[in-house]
Amino acid sequence: MRDLLYKNLTSADRSRKVIVSSEITDKEGVHSVVHRHFACIIKTVENAQVAKPEPYLYVLKERNTQEKREHFFCKIKGGILALNQGKLLLITFVHTLNIALTASEKLTKN
Repeated sequence: MRDLLYKNLTSADRSRKVIVSSEITDKEGVHSVVHRHFACIIKTVENAQVAKPEPYLYVLKERNTQEKREHFFCKIKGGILALNQGKLLLITFVHTLNIALTASEKLTKN
């Protein structure tokens, strides 16, 4: 069994974009849930001296053999300056990946 969910949300002025996807699968005794989330905001700035957000990376990995589960989480934040048609743009973004693996109900009952 596989369930997929996908959302693509964009603001009216196209300055904010959010993309979300979720996937749930049961395969070979493993129940997996994967969530992906991406968001970016675009702002026009006057000069290149604007404060960009510092790059940020966070990774978490857990394994619990007694409860038969694993969890992985990753979050990345950052920002870049871009030039488009003579306008200076600040693009800030965040991306998260969340994966959870557990033993399926069928496997744990035996």
